Amino acid sequence: MPKVFTPQTPIWCPGCGDFGVLAALKKALNDLKIPPHETILVGGIGCSGHIHNDLLVYGYHSLHGRLLPTAIGIKLANPRLTVIAAGGDGDGYAIGGNHFLHALRRNPSIVYLVMNNGTYGLTKGQPSPTAQIGFEGTKEIPFEPILTALSIRSTTFVARGFSGNQVQLQFLIKEAIQHANAGKGFAFLDVLSPCVTYNDTYAEWRKSTVDMNADKSFDPTNRALVFERVLNTLQEGKIPTGLLYKGESPSFESMQLKDPASPIATQDLTPAGKIEEFKKLIARYR
Repeated sequence: MPKVFTPQTPIWCPGCGDFGVLAALKKALNDLKIPPHETILVGGIGCSGHIHNDLLVYGYHSLHGRLLPTAIGIKLANPRLTVIAAGGDGDGYAIGGNHFLHALRRNPSIVYLVMNNGTYGLTKGQPSPTAQIGFEGTKEIPFEPILTALSIRSTTFVARGFSGNQVQLQFLIKEAIQHANAGKGFAFLDVLSPCVTYNDTYAEWRKSTVDMNADKSFDPTNRALVFERVLNTLQEGKIPTGLLYKGESPSFESMQLKDPASPIATQDLTPAGKIEEFKKLIARYR
């Protein structure tokens, strides 16, 4: 019998925003009744990258900045799985920034949760790409992942939540999972998740977050208008949250797999069953 590892106690500091992300993710998976054996959580590097150890699902600890290609490979091998990649802003927007851009472009049907706190908490509080001007002396304008995602034409799901708003966050995670599991593409969810030890922004973010979906005139299907509204909100010193954009574009796996109904993970790959195909392949190169 295969050994089942029980989830560990999270290593996070008391009050860490990642507890809120974990709680919302648990509730969302439970509400959607997705079995643990049909779910895999790919963790990144840093405090947030530990999350795959804290949930009773399949878990995989990826290399620094490489959780997205790992998760995409898993989805191509078995599109039937619910594939969730979860990491931090330093892991995803710095060393993993190139993979973030191309995941948006390719549109694979996976969920990407980024726990964004503006700092490298595990390595003791250096500014990350999303650090606000003035934090630890940084003078650089912060990277804005939402505007980046909206600027790539093949994106299909862009959202932002806050770990301090559990109702909204649980809704957004459920929407993201349903989007990906319907084969509609990359469900990107940036989550404001404060680091209470090095960058405690709870009070600031409670005051500055704005739920864009509360405005009945907000249309999450109009990319150009969403980009303008998000940009204007940021320039006003506010942080837009909610389901910000939802569109249509072919998914990566639908373009890459010859037979999505028969993924690699379910095929007979033993040598005995592939001898004739192997002989034909070798003959092509003689």
